Amino acid sequence: MNCSLTINGETRSVDADSVWKLLQGEGLNPEARGLAVALNGAVLPRGRWQETKPTAGDAIEIVKPAAGG
Repeated sequence: MNCSLTINGETRSVDADSVWKLLQGEGLNPEARGLAVALNGAVLPRGRWQETKPTAGDAIEIVKPAAGG
């Protein structure tokens, strides 16, 4: 299912039937520590990533750890 989403402020067309698969498509390991996802401004608990299906127009923010200080 291809749909238009805003991911970290950038609108793109993606093919993912769950937030889990969306993360994998972004080259991220959904099981990695420190990874967080917000869906339409609300934190999405990790336990719901596999069952939550993004829909057209959703805004998704992906926060991941970065090295540095």
